[in-house]
This record gives sequence, C-alpha cells and structure tokens, in this order.
Amino acid sequence: MEVSYHDIVLVGGGCAGLRAAIAAVEAWPESTVACVSKVYPMRSHTVSAEGGAAAVTRDDDSLDLHAYDTLKGSDFLADQDAVETFVEEAAGELVQLEHWGCPWSREPDGRVAVRWFGGMSVQRTWFATDKTGFHMLHALFQTSLKHDRIVRFDEFFVTKLLVDGGQVRGVAALDIRTGEMHAVLGRAVIICTGGAGRVFPFTTNASIKSGDGMAIAYRAGIPLKDMEFVQYHPTGLPGTGILITEASRGEGGYLLNSEGERFLQRYVPNKMELGPRDMISRAIVQEMQAGRAFKGAYGEYVHLDLRHLGEKAIDKKLPFVRELVRNYVGIDPVHEPIPVRPVVHYMMGGIDTDVMGATELPGLFAAGEVAAVSINGANRLGSNSLTECLVFGRRAGLAAVEFSRGTDDGKEGPLLEQAKAEGARIEALRGKSGSEKISQLRREMNLAMERGCGVFREESEMQATVQTLAQLRGRFADLGLADSSKIFNTELVAALELGHLIDVAEVVANTALARKESRGAHTRTDYPNRLDAEYLKHSRVRFAPEGPRLDYTPVTITRWQPEERKY
Repeated sequence: MEVSYHDIVLVGGGCAGLRAAIAAVEAWPESTVACVSKVYPMRSHTVSAEGGAAAVTRDDDSLDLHAYDTLKGSDFLADQDAVETFVEEAAGELVQLEHWGCPWSREPDGRVAVRWFGGMSVQRTWFATDKTGFHMLHALFQTSLKHDRIVRFDEFFVTKLLVDGGQVRGVAALDIRTGEMHAVLGRAVIICTGGAGRVFPFTTNASIKSGDGMAIAYRAGIPLKDMEFVQYHPTGLPGTGILITEASRGEGGYLLNSEGERFLQRYVPNKMELGPRDMISRAIVQEMQAGRAFKGAYGEYVHLDLRHLGEKAIDKKLPFVRELVRNYVGIDPVHEPIPVRPVVHYMMGGIDTDVMGATELPGLFAAGEVAAVSINGANRLGSNSLTECLVFGRRAGLAAVEFSRGTDDGKEGPLLEQAKAEGARIEALRGKSGSEKISQLRREMNLAMERGCGVFREESEMQATVQTLAQLRGRFADLGLADSSKIFNTELVAALELGHLIDVAEVVANTALARKESRGAHTRTDYPNRLDAEYLKHSRVRFAPEGPRLDYTPVTITRWQPEERKY
C-alpha cells in the first residue's frame, strides 16, 4: 500500500475544494495540501452551474436585505449567524475570483452585470453569460496550478476516513486507474465532495454525485443535518434532467401551461417566474394534477417560453441554453418554447458544521453542498450556492491550517491498519459472487425515493420507502460483481457508490418521515402547515447498525423572527 504525508487532505476538487486548497497554501506557504478527487478537477460538477453567484454590490441592495431574502427562502430554518457571515463575505469572494481571471459579464458602463434570481428582492446575481460555474472553476483550477504545494490525486476515490485518538488523520482512497489502495495521511481533512442527487432517478446532478462525502462522514459517526430537504429545480429537460438555468426566468422567460396561461399568477402572484424554486416546482406539479400540462414521451411538462426575448438577447445572455435545447430537444428556443418539468437539483442538508466548516470530529472540516453550515435551511435560493462554496471553502481552508499547526501527525501504525482493512473490504467486492445486481438495487432505490420523497410527500408512501431502503441495505450484502480486474474497474466504483447512495437515501427518507409539517422543499400533503412550535429545529442523524438515529438541535436566531412565507 502506498502512503503519502501532508498537512491537509482535501477530498473533492470542485469550487469549494479548490477554494479551500488555495486559502490553505496562501495562509501557510510551507504546508502541503493533498487534493484527492474522484475525477479530474475540471470535471467536477461545479462546471455545470449556469446561472450565477449572489453578492451585494449595488446601491439599491444591502447585506440585511440579502440576509433576509436568504432566511425567507430557507423558510426560516437557516442559522442566522451563518447567513450574516455569508452575505458579509460574499462580494469579496466574487471580486477575488475576478482577480484570478473569472470573466464576469459587464454592463456597457463597465460595472459587473447582475440579474434577477428567484426569491431575491433585487438584482444581485453576478454571472458569466450562462456558463458561470464553468468560468469560476476554470479560474480556481488555473489559480491552484500556481501552487506546487497543492498535490493532486486525480481519479482517487475516497472510501473511508482514518481516525485515531479521537481525531481524523487522513483518508483511505482507491486509485481507480490501478485498483490499488492508498493511505493519504494528514493533520486535517476537508470534505468538499458535493451533493447526492443520484439517490433519485431524475436529477440535474452528474453521475459522480453519489453522496460519497456525506456517507463516509456518516459512517465515521458525524451527524448529517437537515437531510429531509431536497430541492427540485422547476426547469429540467424531460428525459435527460439537464438543467435549463433559472437565469432563463431571470432574464424574463415565462412559464406557460397547456392553455397558454402564465399559471404562476395562481401561486406566487407577486413574484411570478421569479418565485423561489420550491414554490414553482409545486405549482408545476399542481398544474399537471389539474390536467393543464402537456403530455410527451417522458411524461408531463409545461413550457418555458423565451421567444419574446428575441434572438439577440438570447445569444447574449443565454447562449448555452440555446445550445442545450438545440442539442438535446432538437428545437430552437428563439422560435419554440422549451419543455420543462421539476427535477432534483440540490441537497440543502449535509455534514453538520459550524461557520468555520468544523465538524464534531477534531480535524474534520466540510464545505459546499456536502455540508450544512446552515445557510440554506429548508430551501436554497438560486445563486447562493456558488458563493457559499467560495465563502465557506475559504473559511474551511483557513480553519484547517489553524488546526494543523496546532496538532501532531498521530500514530502511523493504527492508521495504516485501518487503510489495509478498507483495502481488504474493497478487494472482497472485486468479482464477488452474489445474486444481486447493482443496476437492480439502484433502480429500486431510485423509484422508492421518487415515490416517497418527491415534490409532495405522504406518510404511507414514506413508510414504504423507509422499509424498501432497509431491505435494499440487507440485499446489498449479496451483491454480485462480474469484473475482477483492477485497472479502471468501473463496476467496482459503481458498487461503492451504491453503498454510499443507500446510506444517504436512508437518512433522507427517515428524516422526512419524522418531520410532520410542511416547510420549504419538504411538502407533506397530510401535514400541510409549517409548525414552528414543534419543528423550528434542525434534524441530525447519526449512523447506527440498526438504522439511522435521529435527534434535533435548535435553529440559531439573531435578528429576524420567523414569519409567514409569502411571495
């Protein structure tokens, strides 16, 4: 087994991860940071983000207004100290990114351009046409290349945290290219692996988003927070799940039902297409239930109409939308409306952290979608997530430096024994005999999650989902793999991902079943009201052999009292 030694081990090479790595080496130039990523960093899912990143820069805006919009969007489940920190540091991070080369779109007078996004009171979303994540990740990756103290382990799959003496000391990672295990040791570990949208069958998420970071933290005893809150984006392409960015509505696009009606006047009359994602997703489903949707090969859908914007505006502000729709639907949005339907997009919950990204386990930090700091609560406002990756990625990097400088390397022996045991576990899967197939278990998991934990949720369906997932957990032990090879064994990777997905799915379903109210993206038909007296609190779930163990912690309230959420 190969062993490498570093001051900080970073898991994940997307926006949050690269920002953490850069912050760490700038704060401590003598340190070494291992960047361990399942994919080449520029293939991280950040590259898919289209619409923009939020920060206060205009005279008609304020930090308090951005904080209030974020809290209202969260249905008042966000921690207000974290939200205040976020809005205060957001603009500085976006300016820094421009200094590193991110080509923000600009107004004719030279100012950075901003656009509308759902749930925002003013235009505050910075953007780079509609390829914002692509340009942000390029700027971060190219900046990281300046630092030879950032050592990359591309296509290494982290499957276990190495813990000794009550402190994390590194990770065990499978080198996908060779099939060998590698112990990457460090004084601190930062998890930045993104979300887990692949627990559902219809999602905007790339196939790599299998909840790996959440699952390995969960298995190490770290609580996952607010996992019942899963965001559906209103506008995904039927069949593929490819996202049609919220910027389409921010630039003036209309949502129309089969009667040609802008139906959002019934649901969010004061915001219309600029309502928050959870409300618009519910509205589309309700239009389907009322028989006012179109029917196609991939189910029901509504129309997103951009035709009135004109070709010049679409090509200037939404060129990638036009490209996607032409390539994947075969129509031109300049001349025809786009078919769209709600699609799983984002996990509001994640690894429980404080505002510096620290977890309960000394030396372990997390940032980005994998973490719940929590600024998103029950529903995230679009364009906050990219900025969140920057703000809390930087903070986690600095906190990891501070921790690493104050601790020792630990005992190598117990850590290597753990890594060897993990290697043996994975080796036993390679070519393993068994009657269960990855594809079948994954399909059953996906369908169970869609039935029980979709846009609308109900007790009996959620109970059935919980039972199904428990059965799948048992059946996973009888998994059979045909491929016994070592080099690029994608079947083995898929099996490991499936184990992580089932862990995350169980947490989502159990927390959803336990929250007997409707709040943000968690909408129960049998409990339609928000119940602050009972549920103004964060769910937290720990791993236990018999199943997820649930408790609750208070929401941090500083200056804004919860109010009825209307738009």
